[in-house]
Amino acid sequence: MQLYVIRRPSAWASLAELELAGAKSARIGNEEMPDRVRWIRSYVVNEPDGRIGTFCIYEARDGDAIREHARRVGMPGEEFYPVATTVVVRPDPVEAEMV
Repeated sequence: MQLYVIRRPSAWASLAELELAGAKSARIGNEEMPDRVRWIRSYVVNEPDGRIGTFCIYEARDGDAIREHARRVGMPGEEFYPVATTVVVRPDPVEAEMV
C-alpha cells in the first residue's frame, strides 16, 4: 500500500460532527475495507470560514480506494497526494489532556 495525505477542507461544522465522521470512517476502514485503506492519523485544523478541516494520513491500495472509502463515509475524498518521502525533524508533540 502507498502512503497518502488527504485534505478535507471545511468539511465539518464542529468537533462533535468530526468525531461522528471519524468513528464511521474507522469502522468502515477496519471492517469493510481493511485490505484497501488504513487510517494512520489526522491533523485537525480550524479553517478561515470557522469550520473544521483535516489533513489525514492514510495507507491505501490506490486513489480509487481513498475515493470509495470517503464515499462510504460521506466525507470529501478527492484532494489527496501520494507521499514521496517523510522527513521527521521531531516526533509529534504529546498533546496536553483536554479539560
